[in-house]
Amino acid sequence: MAAALGGTIINADSLQTYRDLRILTARPDEAAEARVPHRLYGFLNAAERGSAARWCALALAEIAEATRAGRIPLLVGGTGLYLRAVKEGLAPVPEIPAEVRQEAIKTHRALGGAAFRDRLAELDPEAARCLFPGDRQRLVRAYEVVQATGVTIGTWQRQAQSAPAYRFGIILLMPPRDQLYAACDARFLRMIDAGALGEAAAISARGLDPTLPAMKAVGLPELLSYLRGDIPLEAATSAAQRATRRYAKRQITWFRHQMTPDLVLEAQFSESLLRCSRHFIDRFLLTPSV
Repeated sequence: MAAALGGTIINADSLQTYRDLRILTARPDEAAEARVPHRLYGFLNAAERGSAARWCALALAEIAEATRAGRIPLLVGGTGLYLRAVKEGLAPVPEIPAEVRQEAIKTHRALGGAAFRDRLAELDPEAARCLFPGDRQRLVRAYEVVQATGVTIGTWQRQAQSAPAYRFGIILLMPPRDQLYAACDARFLRMIDAGALGEAAAISARGLDPTLPAMKAVGLPELLSYLRGDIPLEAATSAAQRATRRYAKRQITWFRHQMTPDLVLEAQFSESLLRCSRHFIDRFLLTPSV
């Protein structure tokens, strides 16, 4: 699509920002990157903590640069929080003291996901209802915000800053679940063939903090378990495929309830869907702002 439109692809996948995880996050390969400009892929070290605020500032700069160059900026990826941030603006949450953040992480580690969510429910029932027990990063974030500020993260988000002065046309790829899950399973096998184990071993050798976002990449914890000798490779592969399918299911739920797409494509991507998407974008670009 980017090649057909003269577009620039801007990454909106939080884990594809890490250079150490090219295979396990299915980043575009060198051939794809040679066809059209790709931005915000692999610019972070796995030892860093990415954030929606940092990505949003960089994405807006890339959108502006693409626009100046006469190219169509295409934000591509499934990190809903990032997409919502760039479309609607960010909540003006104050800086959280390091000691509060560490206390939240320590509490989560001690309690586990389900019990931690129960603890969060006492402080922020709204956030606890909306989050999965396994969503450690957002549970900890909600907990630290209410602990540090006395105000829930939902309240902060409803006071969001002004949205950027852009119109967004949203295309959602929503293939049938059986096809999607089969594609998830097949893709992980391709990752293994492409060297995912070596990538996981390189990460393991660095001894990074296991709470870092990069360490939570789907499939990485399972491969690390295999490399430690905890489980056989076949079991690790099956567990990683299962984790991928569950993540896809959570994404489906999120996009159905948190975003309103302009076009939903309910099939695996194909030439006919490319033509449909191209027609939508052409009409979108020709439609004047209201």
